[in-house]
Amino acid sequence: MTSVLIVDDQPLQRMGFRMVLETEPGVSVAGEAENGIEAVRRTAELSPDVVLMDIRMPGMDGIEATRRITASGGRSRVLVLTTFDLDEYVYAALQAGASGFLLKDARPDELLAGIRAVAVGDAVVAPALTRRLLASFAKAMPGAAGAGRQAADDPRLSALTERELEVLRVVAAGLTNTEIAQKLHLSESTVKTHVSRAMAKIGARDRVQAVIIAYDVGLVDPRG
Repeated sequence: MTSVLIVDDQPLQRMGFRMVLETEPGVSVAGEAENGIEAVRRTAELSPDVVLMDIRMPGMDGIEATRRITASGGRSRVLVLTTFDLDEYVYAALQAGASGFLLKDARPDELLAGIRAVAVGDAVVAPALTRRLLASFAKAMPGAAGAGRQAADDPRLSALTERELEVLRVVAAGLTNTEIAQKLHLSESTVKTHVSRAMAKIGARDRVQAVIIAYDVGLVDPRG
């Protein structure tokens, strides 16, 4: 059973999400929160598998709430919601530790698939969209100004093997595991192993965070 905390300042929006989730076998609504402060508190109390997080809320917004939830080291993963696919706040939410994002007008099956994916540690941003997102907000990224520096000097990469470094670089370029396997002439299972090991070594919670770290340390230049 996957438990979900619904966070949104609009009661009707929360009701809509609850109606969708409560009709799905294997998914339960752990509770609701109407702002960031309440989201942080309720996440600590309920320890849901997934926090369905609105970004724009009065008081503490979804970005700060996400940052606090992920920094706590708990098991809960955050799936942020936005009105636009390139909302200016989406990158900040992902950098804060969110495992991905969905549009608020996503179909019920997309919402449920996204929740299940996040619950098991996957990301909910398609590789091509990840690159588009990062490229769009490259100037806002702390590592953008230093993208030309030697990535190998960053301590987060020091434990990676040459192959893991190579795999992380193509992951950050927006390639799927299948595409990576074809490009590097490896089996898909081997690629998955390298990706998992690389993520563990650099401390990435999921694939999205791995991509962000790769850009942040200068392994890939966000300006292309």
